[in-house]
Amino acid sequence: MAYRDLRDWIRTLDKSGELVRIQTPVDPILEMAEIADRAAKMGRGTAKAGGPALLFEKVKGHQGARVLMNQFGSELRMRKALQVDSLEDVATRIETLLKPQMPSGLLDKLKMLPMLAEVGSYFPKVVDRRSAPCKEVIHTGKAVNLLELPILQTWPGDGGRFITLPLVMTRDPKSGKRNTGMYRMQVYDERTTGMHWQRQKNAAEHLRERMRSAATTDAGRVNLMAVTAGGTAIAASTGSVPGVTLQKVRGERMDVAVAIGTDPAMTFSAIVPAPPEIEEFLIAGFLRQSPVELVQCETVDLQVPANAEYILEGYVEIGELRSEGPFGDHTGFYTMPDDYPVFHLTAITHRKDPIYAATIVGKPPMEDAWMGKAVERIFLPLMRLTLPEIVDVNLPAEGVFHNLMIVSIRKSYAGHARKVMSGIWALGQAMFTKCIVVVDEDCDVQDVAEVVLRTTNNIDPERDIQFTLGPVDSLDHASRLPNYGSKMGIDATRKWPAEGFNRPWPEMLRMPDDVKARVDAMWSKLGIG
Repeated sequence: MAYRDLRDWIRTLDKSGELVRIQTPVDPILEMAEIADRAAKMGRGTAKAGGPALLFEKVKGHQGARVLMNQFGSELRMRKALQVDSLEDVATRIETLLKPQMPSGLLDKLKMLPMLAEVGSYFPKVVDRRSAPCKEVIHTGKAVNLLELPILQTWPGDGGRFITLPLVMTRDPKSGKRNTGMYRMQVYDERTTGMHWQRQKNAAEHLRERMRSAATTDAGRVNLMAVTAGGTAIAASTGSVPGVTLQKVRGERMDVAVAIGTDPAMTFSAIVPAPPEIEEFLIAGFLRQSPVELVQCETVDLQVPANAEYILEGYVEIGELRSEGPFGDHTGFYTMPDDYPVFHLTAITHRKDPIYAATIVGKPPMEDAWMGKAVERIFLPLMRLTLPEIVDVNLPAEGVFHNLMIVSIRKSYAGHARKVMSGIWALGQAMFTKCIVVVDEDCDVQDVAEVVLRTTNNIDPERDIQFTLGPVDSLDHASRLPNYGSKMGIDATRKWPAEGFNRPWPEMLRMPDDVKARVDAMWSKLGIG
């Protein structure tokens, strides 16, 4: 049975002993973040790593407010959130949908009908405004006050308070497809925030497309400076066409809506690296095996999750940029200030006694590490569509998602590992991976100690390490230029004669299975423990 909303999810956490209700008054400025950070790091390195989910029920300066943190902060809770026994189960279901067995006859075609019907049942459905919980309280005009929400400041050097777990909804101006992404939002005042749309994000592309339309000259040319969404770092890497300036696109608006506090599948869908033509509402329906209920906004032409705790409605004015940051990020360092679009609120709607959902990012492991591991499992079958030789991948938490990817492959020819590296750097968000390590299929990539052993033993550094230049993550503070730098691939596979290695390759040490079985049988009698 799918979780209907955030409250249903909280009840499940409570009943299973995974939630701690905090009655002590806690300040949303730094104190909540420090508590959540300590909880996230509880049991580090053990099977019970992650600490409990936290529901702060007394928030300093916000009477009656409640804040939920660390809801996804363990492997167990991540599985509960997606309602699976193993994260591999989600990947298996996705793989079945992506690569169904082709029917060979009428009977096989009939067998596929239930699966097609199941997928059809996941499409979102629109409900009446009167039945939508997120419409229980509606604020418009001068009544809109973002400062009434218990929004956190998570690190002392942050530029202010940030909304850290928002589901930001936009619409592709070309296709009309809806998109939901998760982008931090710095609060400037009662009715404006920053919108951290890095240039590779779908929402940034939607804004660029609107800019292209607004800035096109009579000759059909576009000011490339005007189509940058993400500030000076991005603008510096583009050129411009004379005759068109940012002023020509000012005044045009793009509708934006933000949901805070949704059911776990809907929240998680906002970070899944899906193709842009697949709406996150469908992904959420697939994950929760029940359609997401949507409702029309009050002041913008967008639809939002009807069961959300809070909905923020508004617009981004095309061409308007403002300094955003610093922000203590998941890299463990502060992201420095840069110019980003500005979100103007036109309405806030919410449930009665709403629950504010937040997270903190910083030095791993934190809550996002478990979310990242789930993304890794879901992303694997998508990678195999293009690179079927991939056996498994590991994105270690310490590699902060985009700095290190370990890949095992079924090696079939000389240079195969380098082909896989190039393929990964061509795969959507994977293009930002700073370091890729490729090992043979018999190496468990989830065992980092085994990977280090194989890598350090199997490489001749000059021969097996390659470098390439290209786009890098906007959060990479070490790159030579913003958004542009080098990446490294390490071929840690066994080397073949066709790769210039003509000496015998040694076997790894391994005890025979029958010996292991005999020792297993006598182990309890040995008194070793």
